[in-house]
Amino acid sequence: MPKHQFGIMRQNPKAGKRYDKYEPEKYGCLAVEDEIIEIFSEEIGSLDMFWHTVDKPAKGLAYCGVTLIPPESAQSMIAVAYGKPELSELCELLRQAQSQNKFIIHFGI
Repeated sequence: MPKHQFGIMRQNPKAGKRYDKYEPEKYGCLAVEDEIIEIFSEEIGSLDMFWHTVDKPAKGLAYCGVTLIPPESAQSMIAVAYGKPELSELCELLRQAQSQNKFIIHFGI
């Protein structure tokens, strides 16, 4: 089963820098099954995010690419994930990133 990877970025992304390389180990990523993300992605499809660079604002996850999730969107993602056992680890990662005011990086399938 394909998996999506979510990790906390040590440094927030800067304008002009692209994140195209698949490197979940660099961010200590958490893997989430694709079938769970399929359901979750519809609920977060209207949230402000960035695809591959903070120079490209978008809505929702770059399903097959790299998404940069700003701290401001973490609270809305937590609200969607909260109370869903299959998303409990992701919810905790989102809380941690939000408390540190850090971006989350998502590597799609």
